[in-house]
Amino acid sequence: MATQHSRSAARVMIAPSVILLLLWMLVPLGMTIYFSLLRYNLLMPGANPFIGFENYAYFLTDPAFQAAIWNTLILVAGVLFITVVGGILIALLLDQPMWGQGLVRILVISPFFVMPTVSALVWKNMFMNPVNGLFAHLFEFIGLQPFDFLSQAPLASIIGIVSWQWLPFATLILLTAMQSLDSEQIEAAEMDGASPFSRFWYIVLPHLSRAITVVILIQTIFLLSIFAEIFVTTAGGPGTASTNLTFLIYLESLQRFDVGTASAGGVVAIILANIVAIFLMRMIGKNLDA
Repeated sequence: MATQHSRSAARVMIAPSVILLLLWMLVPLGMTIYFSLLRYNLLMPGANPFIGFENYAYFLTDPAFQAAIWNTLILVAGVLFITVVGGILIALLLDQPMWGQGLVRILVISPFFVMPTVSALVWKNMFMNPVNGLFAHLFEFIGLQPFDFLSQAPLASIIGIVSWQWLPFATLILLTAMQSLDSEQIEAAEMDGASPFSRFWYIVLPHLSRAITVVILIQTIFLLSIFAEIFVTTAGGPGTASTNLTFLIYLESLQRFDVGTASAGGVVAIILANIVAIFLMRMIGKNLDA
């Protein structure tokens, strides 16, 4: 009886937070779905007629949508590949005893705390500028023509910028997992004559599998909504070469003022993000059960 009373009291105390959270999520979602069914353009105030799924049909058949989907997938896959592989290599390096190890770890992790807008501006003006950038001077020094990264390879440039931001996160998670590895296993394999590559492939990498899964899950959720780096550097161009789904929705809503089409795009983005999240959650669940 006392247990039931305690559970009821706990439900009553937690109910306001749950209700507030549901309202915080459901009200904007409901308004987005409602606006997606209207012809709602801020440049044409007045009547906003109900048009059903026309906005969805327009958004899904727009060539820019197809380009944005591919750019989003390439961006996420490229950043994940660089951060996971680079994170493993840097974690292996930082796990070795060295002079000033604490300072080196702080310097490696520090880019994760730089705001996306600031890091994008730094890369755009200090590194990738084809006239005064560091890479331009380096190319001239070795006798090559300066390369305009943001114009000639916009998506690859954004992948590089975002990877630089997220590499410390992957390194931190993987380094933490690596330090929990039993050193006796490595020593036993070394005494049995196993090569460094064999020790890494058969002992270290399987031990890091759960940490790698966590890195992929968390990063994917955030990488699907990358915006600031694109806005600051390429503005989605040239054309739609670096436009992802998030930036396309921004263009529809705040550049073309088409709230209806942008809302339809937002609903599509929510559906796609949930599909990816469910898939990743099942993958990480199987990994943890293994």
